[in-house]
Amino acid sequence: MTAPAPIRVLIADDDEIVRAGFSALLGTRDDIVVVGTARDGQDAVRAAGAYHPDVVLMDVRMPVLDGIAATRRITTTLVPAPRVIVLTTFDLDEYVYDALSAGASGFLLKDVPATTLFDAVRAVACGDALLTPGVTRRLIDEFARVRPRVRPERLTQLTAREVDVLRMLAAGHSNPEIAARLHISNETVKTHVSSILAKIDARDRTQAVITAYESGLVQPGAP
Repeated sequence: MTAPAPIRVLIADDDEIVRAGFSALLGTRDDIVVVGTARDGQDAVRAAGAYHPDVVLMDVRMPVLDGIAATRRITTTLVPAPRVIVLTTFDLDEYVYDALSAGASGFLLKDVPATTLFDAVRAVACGDALLTPGVTRRLIDEFARVRPRVRPERLTQLTAREVDVLRMLAAGHSNPEIAARLHISNETVKTHVSSILAKIDARDRTQAVITAYESGLVQPGAP
């Protein structure tokens, strides 16, 4: 059998040491390949169009064009658009909220262990959310508090069961946990999640969670 193609990664950061360090770490994995680096947001947009990465590791604070604007351009203009992981120095950096709104799939602290970095790249490449339940709760609750809630019309397309699944996604539950709570199979959960993403035009689970909170479907602080 032919081995699957390695995950193509672009690293965008204005710190050369960060770019070199992440490149070296990711280069030790057989299933991941660094296809390029960028030193500012404008360079990141150009490189993403040229190298067609599956995942972009994007610093938020960069010169010329910041990571938020670069993320928005990459996720809205490239087809297919790569997944974006926001890199930040501080947990719950205020700019992360805007980056997620711009289309990022999650965020990582720059001092994460190597294994966490590898797992994050793999998870996002597969379309999974890069937000653990605890981080989901703190991050998205705050996101919802500072954003006006407008219920998107596309939420009305969801079935009652899909609404239940979306609420559980927003609470940070995994597919097996959702299956157990709703007494359905994992495959059925996957089917519901795929349908939800298509109906609300969300690129991945993270964006679906943001839509759930931003629209008021799920209230901040709700269990």
